[in-house]
Amino acid sequence: MSLFPALHTESSGTALRFGERSLNYGELAAAAGRTAGGIGHAARVAVWATPTLETAVAVVGALLAGVPVVPLNPRSGERELAHILADSAPSAVLAEPEAELPEALTGIPRLDVDVAGDAEEEPGGTAPGGWVLATEPNPESAAFIVYTSGTTGPPKGVVLSRRAVASTLDALEDAWQWTADDVVVHALPLFHVHGLILGVLGPLRRGGSLHHLGRFSPEGVTGALTGGGTVLFGVPTMYHRLAEALGSQPALVQALSGARLLVSGSAPLPLEDHRRITEATGRHVVERYGMTETLMNTSVRADGEPRPGTVGVPLRDVDLRLVDDAGQRIEGGTEAAEAVGEVQVRGPNLFTEYLNRPDATAAAFDGGWFRTGDMATRDADGYVRLVGRKATDLIKSGGYKIGAGEIENVLLTHPGVAEAAVTAGPDPDLGEQVVAWIVPADAAHPPQQEELAEYVAGQLAPHKRPRTVHLRASLPRNDMGKILKRELAPQDGQEPQTAE
Repeated sequence: MSLFPALHTESSGTALRFGERSLNYGELAAAAGRTAGGIGHAARVAVWATPTLETAVAVVGALLAGVPVVPLNPRSGERELAHILADSAPSAVLAEPEAELPEALTGIPRLDVDVAGDAEEEPGGTAPGGWVLATEPNPESAAFIVYTSGTTGPPKGVVLSRRAVASTLDALEDAWQWTADDVVVHALPLFHVHGLILGVLGPLRRGGSLHHLGRFSPEGVTGALTGGGTVLFGVPTMYHRLAEALGSQPALVQALSGARLLVSGSAPLPLEDHRRITEATGRHVVERYGMTETLMNTSVRADGEPRPGTVGVPLRDVDLRLVDDAGQRIEGGTEAAEAVGEVQVRGPNLFTEYLNRPDATAAAFDGGWFRTGDMATRDADGYVRLVGRKATDLIKSGGYKIGAGEIENVLLTHPGVAEAAVTAGPDPDLGEQVVAWIVPADAAHPPQQEELAEYVAGQLAPHKRPRTVHLRASLPRNDMGKILKRELAPQDGQEPQTAE
């Protein structure tokens, strides 16, 4: 089972394009072969994952050599980076020649990635430097060690096997009708599953092409899709900017209208942005659901019914169930469609273990089922609707289970709201209350708590109305655009708006 069968065939088709720089499949095979030769038989290597051609070549080269990759976020703080390096103990760090590496990497041998050599060898043969490309390793051997965000402690190293990577990419081939003719366009970071495994390895496994924009902009998306791109990968913050630009950029409307597939992930896409994009372009944005430990679990299918607000149905070979607070499976039926439960999954897409953390690995599973910590409902026909994280997005108020996501979607349709997040706050009577964090569209005239409460109650139900509203100039987000709810706290000197 080769991860990159196209590297072993004659092909002059473009494999990778970053800005004005590109490699065809023959050139990629040669560059990755040189990289593999430099790595040798290391236990694992780190990759300084800048959004560059060198990062993609480094990862492919390491995987050809059968060596696990530890992607490093160039924006990692000193403490986080030190923890990752101590925990994973890479034998070398691969980087683009011009990259300035932090002091924490000083003691680790550095290998600069060369992408400029000629494709002198037969694909799949002996690469320059005498390195013979390894026979395909055991599918259960590690391909990546990707570190979690560390919201509940030091980041954990998620060990992803070659089997898990291949399984997810092949399931997405089925769900998205992904072929060698597709050119994937994105501007995602290359140290996460979304941008690296789906966005780089996905096109290469299909024998297609990646066009990485380097830096996201509506103009860049327009040019890439107009210039041959067929599939766009993005996160909600990117699609929100596209939705905002549609009214003033007719070329963007035409570009999105001509795309075969628009895919959003890493966080829920607000319904209002779904609506604006579909009304302007006639295209529906496909949402999918995954996480570092599971890769991809579900997706709206390319040939399926568009259903904004859902993340589709389980992918091929993925089993998914919802369990209640007692750990009992929520069975199907009319009432089950409204029942909120924790998502648990099993299948070949699952990670192998948390590196050096057998305790955490054991705690993450319920038998053979992985506990995602995500809460959801499931429609009668299998479509999954995420409510939010069990720890931060499920509000238990007055005997009701309330999902933060649906309230956020309603708040974002209010003309006075630019950004919104909803969390739980203590309440002596209800147990927990709904708390809204709002970035006003007009800071000089922000919406009032009573107005927002009435607005939500009119569209959902009275018990889902926000009882406290905090006004913010911005909301904290990570590199993928997810709102960091654990960092939300009242600011000094700010009095929240509260219900009487």
